[in-house]
Amino acid sequence: MKVLGIGNAIVDVICKVDDSFINHKNLTKSTMKLILDKDEFKNLLTNLKIEKTVSGGSVANSIVGMSQLGDKVGFIGKVSADDFGTKYEEGLKKENVEYFYSKKKEDLPTGTCLILVTPDSERTMCTFLGTAGKINEKDVDIDAIKKSEIIFLEGYLWDEGEPKKAFDKAINNANKVAMSLSDQFCVDRHKTHFLELVKNKLDITFANEQEITSLIEAKNFNDVINFARNLNKLVVITRGEKGAVAVHGKEIFEIGIKKDLKIIDLTGAGDLFAAGFLNGYINDLSIRESLIKGTEMSSKVIQQIGARL
Repeated sequence: MKVLGIGNAIVDVICKVDDSFINHKNLTKSTMKLILDKDEFKNLLTNLKIEKTVSGGSVANSIVGMSQLGDKVGFIGKVSADDFGTKYEEGLKKENVEYFYSKKKEDLPTGTCLILVTPDSERTMCTFLGTAGKINEKDVDIDAIKKSEIIFLEGYLWDEGEPKKAFDKAINNANKVAMSLSDQFCVDRHKTHFLELVKNKLDITFANEQEITSLIEAKNFNDVINFARNLNKLVVITRGEKGAVAVHGKEIFEIGIKKDLKIIDLTGAGDLFAAGFLNGYINDLSIRESLIKGTEMSSKVIQQIGARL
């Protein structure tokens, strides 16, 4: 197998809202809020018109994108034996993703992420992890990990205790490890742990400019570049309208964004960028060509609603 993803198995529920809704619910625009109370989550959904539901989760979106590009890929993520759990599994199998998890009835329901899309195409996420956040080391298939060229992890999964043990088990048995920092909220909450991972455990780090700047408390982007160069690993950074940068040892590669795009929804832009980049990387394209592949995938997904092509 080329890439095995390990992450939150989350059903995405996409709704269009205006800015006043974000303000009224005391949400911070363009970030992810973790909701621990099931009733609070239900209250958020009240009176909202659902545009679309998708079997999602950040890394799962990337893995599906890679499958659509023809790569042999798999995913490990915890669901419950409920309606959403069944739909989740069926959704991955439909996309030719091998699902390494046998669902059973859990104490918590299958995880859900409410994605609120404002008129400016920004997305604000409210996530009720449900059983997704309870993944543990017993759920990790070592055989699948050892047979994969790369495992791909997401920072979102560090928001609960048990997944850390699952990730340690995965990292210790992997051939090569890639990880997305996921969200500035995650970085700020787990800065020390993430920094240790980036410096010592990861072969490839995906981050946007805000996440990596926060992680190392950089004063400017030159600080970020210098940090990445000194790591002597592969660091891939998306910069919104400024394009993307990859740093591999002393080499720096930059690419701009595609022009004149009709942006509808930024959901999944980072996930599909990672899919495109990893597709190039594992198929022996150059780092620059992999950046181009990532940009192509993210450009496609932001011109539609949702994180799937």
